[in-house]
Amino acid sequence: MPETPLNSEETPRIREMTVDDFPEVFHIGEEVFTAEYSQSLYRTWDEYEITTLFNSDTELCLVAETKGRILGFALGTTVKKHNSPWKYGYLVWLGVRRDTQKGQVGSRLFKEIKRRMKEQGVRMIIIDTSADNEPAVRFFQKQGFGDIQEHVYMTLNMARRAKKRHGKKP
Repeated sequence: MPETPLNSEETPRIREMTVDDFPEVFHIGEEVFTAEYSQSLYRTWDEYEITTLFNSDTELCLVAETKGRILGFALGTTVKKHNSPWKYGYLVWLGVRRDTQKGQVGSRLFKEIKRRMKEQGVRMIIIDTSADNEPAVRFFQKQGFGDIQEHVYMTLNMARRAKKRHGKKP
């Protein structure tokens, strides 16, 4: 689907998410966070991601909308570690409809969630994405993120291992 750039009349309004936004936010996430997005997501996109974050940090659950249509969302939380004076912000999910990506919606959502986290005393914002997700890495670098740390992520499929051990084919 071709990208539809936003014109100045369509500048999205960033606001807190409401319960009525859940279905549309969920569907945007289904569109964006697919298996192609990340082959080994350790957090999978489902309705519990929205409800859990909304119930714990409502003010860090944002949507971008224009003309009554939700274009994207940002879902975050804060973390205070034991024995640390720092409060951390964690941007858990940031999703923008494919047909409006590169139209500044993601940047506007990030700017607002960053502002809200700063008001809450956050000293560092953390995000994570796959090292090979080049568009996401470039996006976050443009937002000021640096110090990229790659990490090893491994999985063990317990069902497959159990079948092999019992002489059954996977």
